[in-house]
Amino acid sequence: MNVQAPPEAAAVEAELAALVASVVAQAAPGEQVEAIASTGTSTRVRAYRGEVEDLTQATSGGVGVRVVADGRQGFASAGSLAPELVAEALAEARDNVRFAAPDEANGLAEPDGVAPAQLDLLRPELATVTAADKVALALELERRATSMDARIRGVRSAVYADSVGSSALATSTGLHVAGSSSTCYVTVQVLAGEGDATQTGAGSSVGRSVADLDLADAAGRAVDRAVRMLGARQPATQRTTVVLEPAVTASFLGIVGSTLGGEAVLKGRSPFADRVGERVASALLVLVDDPTDPASLAADPHDGEGLASRRNGLLSDGVLQGYLHNTWSARRSGTASTASAVRGVGSTPAVGPRALALQPGTVGPDELVASLGDCLVVTEVQGLHSGVNRVSGDFSVGARGVLFRAGEPAGAVRELTIASTLQRMLLDVVAVGSDLEWQPGGTGAPSLAIADVALSGA
Repeated sequence: MNVQAPPEAAAVEAELAALVASVVAQAAPGEQVEAIASTGTSTRVRAYRGEVEDLTQATSGGVGVRVVADGRQGFASAGSLAPELVAEALAEARDNVRFAAPDEANGLAEPDGVAPAQLDLLRPELATVTAADKVALALELERRATSMDARIRGVRSAVYADSVGSSALATSTGLHVAGSSSTCYVTVQVLAGEGDATQTGAGSSVGRSVADLDLADAAGRAVDRAVRMLGARQPATQRTTVVLEPAVTASFLGIVGSTLGGEAVLKGRSPFADRVGERVASALLVLVDDPTDPASLAADPHDGEGLASRRNGLLSDGVLQGYLHNTWSARRSGTASTASAVRGVGSTPAVGPRALALQPGTVGPDELVASLGDCLVVTEVQGLHSGVNRVSGDFSVGARGVLFRAGEPAGAVRELTIASTLQRMLLDVVAVGSDLEWQPGGTGAPSLAIADVALSGA
């Protein structure tokens, strides 16, 4: 459970809880039934040249119903909480059971005795912020970004976005949970120019209420990243130490996390299969998936099957501690779920990381770079998801950044490719920064220095 919700949210949670409970109460003998329901509102404002280019406000609600009988699973969903549509979803899920292939690992999660963390994830005041105030935030973000440096020629986009929602889940196996949360963020992308050269840079700030957002910091990061790339050239092909900025580290962590899911391991789609207990990374790396950490926007007291969230260690001093599991992958693997089921109301539970975080080091990013002498600070990568082979771990992605010689800036570079393997990259980490940053997707990551990486340039 969340900590005690304010009256309005508590009423919504109670309504959703009653709805899903009424569905699972209809389970027939020999049948397991699960129902998940959610409702919420979201806003997105995009400012451009002092005007509102786009404003979207939406209210959504829906229900998903899963039925398991004789090892066969059926699922159906509805984009409404209307009783007749909920009834149709249950009937359709039952009908779909007949066409499903049997799998002895199919079945709903059952209570495992783990107590849910008491998380305060809802800021009810976010729901009271007017559309006009949200528009003003996007416009102010753009204004700040354009006024920080004379070389800023414009803003490609300045966005404010938020969501406030509640959900509930119940199963005929005895799980009944409900909760509410709020998230918001701002992100800005600027265009810097000098002569005929132009470069872009982006910055963001995340939180659970408007008061958490730092517009100056988001704009400042975007401006700094764009300006320092002016005059970028293509570097010579070489091998050097690369320093991934936090947002880039977070992107790589997402790929690594996906290879540590039980389903990927079972299907032979992970380069880390059958390596629990082995040292697969630098001893500097401690990686956890911890949706009980309220600092992550992905925090949640329960997973997508209703089990209590918990802190799952993945790497400890570089040693692989285990894999992430939902109920299905755990049963197939002969182990217990790690409460790592991820899903929405329109899908059945998958398995994967929920709130990855890499433990930061003790050295600030400037000191880290200075200590390395020659290196490349990678500020952006392109084509990461298409450029990584998640089975072999091989990757080759486009990048840009700033070269350093003897700890001093030696010019921005672009149109280069960095190539290695996930396994080699993790083993070759030589330093971890103290600059942990939480990303809008919920991942927490600091700067990461990796030795002897191949750069392909001119």
